[in-house]
Amino acid sequence: MIKAILERYRQGHRTMAYPDAPLPLPPRFRGLPQLDGGRCAGGCKACVEACPYGAISAEGQLTLDMGKCLFCGDCSRACPNDAVSFSNDAVLASRSREGLIVESGKEFQPASGLEGELLRLFGRSLKLREVSAGGCNACEADTNVLSTIGWDLGRFGIQFVASPRHADGLFVTGPVSENMRLALLDTYAAVPEPKLVIVAGACAINGGPFKDHAEVHNGADGLLPVDLYIPGCPPAPLTILDGLLRLVKKIH
Repeated sequence: MIKAILERYRQGHRTMAYPDAPLPLPPRFRGLPQLDGGRCAGGCKACVEACPYGAISAEGQLTLDMGKCLFCGDCSRACPNDAVSFSNDAVLASRSREGLIVESGKEFQPASGLEGELLRLFGRSLKLREVSAGGCNACEADTNVLSTIGWDLGRFGIQFVASPRHADGLFVTGPVSENMRLALLDTYAAVPEPKLVIVAGACAINGGPFKDHAEVHNGADGLLPVDLYIPGCPPAPLTILDGLLRLVKKIH
């Protein structure tokens, strides 16, 4: 016991200071897409053809749907004029599905917070039941990181709980396979009203690489009323944390 205490003293405070201090991200991190319509050569469509999931469109205005995007960077590499790139900005969450669509010349609006009675109920304490609805465990792993000492999600009053009856809402990952559809709906029904639904990752938002497969339902968006969308494949822990904090207005 003494050795453990001395070792903790030697290591010092290890929980990161975000959001009070910026969090360094690796140089190769692909965050918020940057679209420059002025550089886009009309009719080229190299980026559109390079995207395997139809996330980018050059019809009229150059747009990229982060709900479909896997952040693979193929579109950026294919563009001969550098009209498509990815920044180091990890703030990606939105309260609406349409809010995930990035447009050239238009500033991205991060997720807004809850209002009124929902903010009063969940602003200081938010308990979530995670449902992995056929995911590959990448989103789940990055979510689990938030409960470690380095992130300490609980210091913000946000925690994951074992029972939906003790939860304020669902945190859904995965494309919602047919085998998990009923389990997801039953878990949602077990959460007492009022309740929230948060979807994390391209699979939970739009089906990800499994979109339109016969055995998946293209995410939870068509099955449940969604309150927060967190894009990525998988979303970085910082993207998840930032979205959750904006939802409960710990960040404005």
